[in-house]
Amino acid sequence: MKTSTVFKSRWMALLWAAGFIWFAYDVAGSAPQGDENATNAEAATDATGQPITGDDAKRLSQALNSF
Repeated sequence: MKTSTVFKSRWMALLWAAGFIWFAYDVAGSAPQGDENATNAEAATDATGQPITGDDAKRLSQALNSF
């Protein structure tokens, strides 16, 4: 459906918008939910798999500020 023909009619524009919102809701609703996301966010690791410490974060901050 061409977007130039959609907005010639108010009702077609409303149907198009409803379909777009439905698509967005369907895509966003299909994301996995649960406790896995919370535990992964709390246990941040570096490239080697080791947990990131406060000292690591401080060194990174200092390196970024030196630029």
